Amino acid sequence: MKTVVAETVLLGREAFETLGDAVVIPDRQISPEHLKNADALVIRSKTKITPELLEGSAVRFVGTATAGSEHMDFQTLEKRGIGWCAAPGCNADSVADYFTAALLRLYRKNQLKLEDRTLGIIGVGQVGSRVAKRAKALGLRVLLNDPPRAAREGDRGFHALETLLAESDIVTLHVPLIKEKPWPTLRMADCRFFEQMKLNTVFINASRGKVLDSDALLLAKKNGIVSYAVLDVWDPEPAIRADMLAAAAIGTPHIAGHSFEGKLNGTIQVYREACRFFETAPVWDHTPLLPVPAVPELKIDSRGKSNLEVLEEAVTAVYDIGADCMTEKDIERFDKLRARYGVRREFKNTTVCLTENRPALLKRLGEAGFALPPAAH
Repeated sequence: MKTVVAETVLLGREAFETLGDAVVIPDRQISPEHLKNADALVIRSKTKITPELLEGSAVRFVGTATAGSEHMDFQTLEKRGIGWCAAPGCNADSVADYFTAALLRLYRKNQLKLEDRTLGIIGVGQVGSRVAKRAKALGLRVLLNDPPRAAREGDRGFHALETLLAESDIVTLHVPLIKEKPWPTLRMADCRFFEQMKLNTVFINASRGKVLDSDALLLAKKNGIVSYAVLDVWDPEPAIRADMLAAAAIGTPHIAGHSFEGKLNGTIQVYREACRFFETAPVWDHTPLLPVPAVPELKIDSRGKSNLEVLEEAVTAVYDIGADCMTEKDIERFDKLRARYGVRREFKNTTVCLTENRPALLKRLGEAGFALPPAAH
């Protein structure tokens, strides 16, 4: 059996060589020639599944080690009888870490008030649900909007988009890219969307670049509707717009979900689905390959510090989001920044210890995703 694996699939060679030959190719360079004699193709979002790519191939299974699957042409896969899978939820904790780090950076550098302010979460799936939990750690009130879930589960707990936008001090998007009715998300953040917001709202998009109308955001910034923008996804990519990057208080190269665990979970999910598809027992053990966390334990002198000050100190010690912020000169290196992204471990790998007994603060650290010493539970 032969598997073609995109270069950015974390530990892809190690996983899929247990099934036979594993050939690793740079993501955007995978071509029909590479797939002529391949049984399986494993990718991330930079590789687009098109009729042209699969023309003349022997591929029977395609897996994307990403939560989203908008880069997959399902009609072509179905027409050719090719099995496929994605990895939903694989990087949800990673994106929640990113969200937490972004708001705490704005709190520290721009004196952004967080306590008792309102966060509007649009899209309450795997990521949005985790972001809602992190919001408690930051002292935020939460409003939720998710029309598909509201239709299935009832309106209780969900708010109309108009209500959420009018009442939220911070708005964050965690939706898939959907073009079809009844709930399309393509360009959902348009001029009307921003016009319904309060003045000086913080806007965060770490979902899909195409759910945002870039010009509408620039206008909202100009008119004082958006005070700070946090952008991790862009339209287009990789040749992102310099004016959009300049408008972002925090602008990163589509790496919110790029924690080590986020990428590894994607590989594991696709590997297991491939084994199921090809009716072979999974034998790959990834545990010996896990790197040691850079900060396995963190001791913080919490005396005289507010809850948010301690949270910011803990988060920055584990993940300094400022190091991921791009400048204009980084635009041409967008793909390289993603491909060569370093090892970022999630907050759950770090146990935080305080110098004093503050149960409420420890609870918040746990809500933020950190591990706590046994005595704190």
